[in-house]
Amino acid sequence: MKRRLISLLLLCVGVCMSAATAAAAAATDRDSCSGLMERKYANVTLVSAVFIDDPKGFDAPETPGMFGTPPGLKVMMPFCRVTGFIKPVPESRIGFEVWLPPAEEWNERYFAVGNPSFEGAIKYQGLTRALADGYAASSTDTGHQDPGHKWATGQPEKLIDWIHRAVHETAVVSKQLIQAYYSRSARYSYWDSCHNGGRQGLESAQRYPGDFDGIVAGDPAIYLSRLQTGSEYLGWVALKDGTKSPSYVPPAKYPAIHRAVLDACDEKDGVKDDAIEDPTRCKFDPAAIQCYGPDKPSCLTAPQVETVRRLYEGAKFADGTQIYSGFEPGSELLWNALIAGPEPHSINNDFFKYIAFENPDWDFRTFDVDADTRDIEARLGPIIDSTQTDLSAFKNNGGKLLMYQSWTETWIPPRMATVYYSDVVKTMGGENQTKDFFRLFMVPDYGMCPGNQGGFDALNTVRKWREEGVAPDRITTTYRDGGQVYKTRPVCPYPQAAIYKGSGDTNDAAGFECGIPTW
Repeated sequence: MKRRLISLLLLCVGVCMSAATAAAAAATDRDSCSGLMERKYANVTLVSAVFIDDPKGFDAPETPGMFGTPPGLKVMMPFCRVTGFIKPVPESRIGFEVWLPPAEEWNERYFAVGNPSFEGAIKYQGLTRALADGYAASSTDTGHQDPGHKWATGQPEKLIDWIHRAVHETAVVSKQLIQAYYSRSARYSYWDSCHNGGRQGLESAQRYPGDFDGIVAGDPAIYLSRLQTGSEYLGWVALKDGTKSPSYVPPAKYPAIHRAVLDACDEKDGVKDDAIEDPTRCKFDPAAIQCYGPDKPSCLTAPQVETVRRLYEGAKFADGTQIYSGFEPGSELLWNALIAGPEPHSINNDFFKYIAFENPDWDFRTFDVDADTRDIEARLGPIIDSTQTDLSAFKNNGGKLLMYQSWTETWIPPRMATVYYSDVVKTMGGENQTKDFFRLFMVPDYGMCPGNQGGFDALNTVRKWREEGVAPDRITTTYRDGGQVYKTRPVCPYPQAAIYKGSGDTNDAAGFECGIPTW
């Protein structure tokens, strides 16, 4: 009995000490958090610094817009939430939040959350995911809180904030707050985002090479002045004469076009899997399914054949020079958002109304792809285009850049990613001088942003590259349907592709190797 009492007493002492230690740590975190309000940083106003450890969780604010934070997002982890704004110039008001996990939960790394589209809002979903992985994380509203494009009309400084300044200024103050809260700096800083967030990542590598040690730029909205005109062109081709015109291609015909593309090109890589490994090697003529009789969903009329040809070819100047690439063969099932109508996608259309021409009554039917591209590129290109190819400063800083692009992406036609990569290779002096810090991965048979869907782990890949020096020679990618894995496949650094070894399961990545295609 005496021994049992002693054991119980020792257990009680251990539990009490653990509880006391936890309470002391929480008090330290709380004090460290509130103490941040005493810090003073140039052009920065701290609004609040509160340590959140409510057992019921923290209800993240709802934000509007296509990619806004939906209601009901609850954060169950304790963290120090810092809010504030930055005014680098009088016309700016860049809102930001920094979320800092307790010291014992911190992975000693900083992660910045990207922003989709032209929206201005703190991205609470991204902050929540980063916090769960142990990062000290930040998000910015990019200098406005409008879910559309109207914020940019007559506001050139806000446009600069959105393009690059907000991310940089937020990174600077975030690192200062991390140092103040933990009494040490983050060992590494990372960026991983897609679409506009991918463009933000490229801007960071180009303009602010010391902000991040590793950058993942997914499906980047590169060369924005031409991307917007190129994408508007696709909608204009499909919709300029209305959805009742002979040239309009209704969504009911997309599956027939897709099937014809697969029949023509699927097996070129030696594997019949209803996918195209490299669409640039697919030579498909939509006349192959032209109707020779009554119009029906399984064929295209002569005017529709011409429309589809122009969609694949993409926007060109009057002299035939490419402005931006078009849809890739194999992407047909994802055409709906951009060309189903009755007008082009609002992300593109409203760019012209509120940013390019600052005329809310602008009609897309008046679009002139040659003249308008030249005009917009001349006026806005120096501000909004992420086209710098000399990345020496980023490389010399030890940075690693992993860019990926989905081959079946339609919102951002994919081929321009390969053009940018090739231009960087030329500027940097060749493949060997480039691949040690920058690699491009073209992901086949995926819709937009595969890195956001859990099957393509780019962030941990770039972390391993930066921290351990392990350069990625392939990234095994998981494909799911209804939550079930149906195949794995290596994604190879461009210009390589996955090549079937000739034996083994074609749904298993082990049956493939990376190499230069000959098909």
